[in-house]
Amino acid sequence: MFHLMRAAGLLVLPAALALPLAAQPAPASVQPPAPVEYRSAFTGYQAFGDDQPVSWKEANDAVREIGGWRAYAKEAQAGQPAAQPAPTPTPTPTPAPAPADPHAGHGKH
Repeated sequence: MFHLMRAAGLLVLPAALALPLAAQPAPASVQPPAPVEYRSAFTGYQAFGDDQPVSWKEANDAVREIGGWRAYAKEAQAGQPAAQPAPTPTPTPTPAPAPADPHAGHGKH
């Protein structure tokens, strides 16, 4: 059973907790915040523009000359740790069969 005295105490509790915060004296001297220096994220940005566009035929010929896709694969593997054996996959549980359609016979006369 909920007592009226407990309910009255719950109403007074927030006010009692706020009193110590309100009783704090103001600081003797308030210093203004130091000015903030703005620095753009684009400071020092250098636009990409060293490479000139080439035709697709020239690009394909250049790739063929350096060794094709294998050269890129070797480049990607440089500095990479040795390949770890693939973990054994855990078998997935077989899903339960779908329940029979409870409306399968409706509408047939």
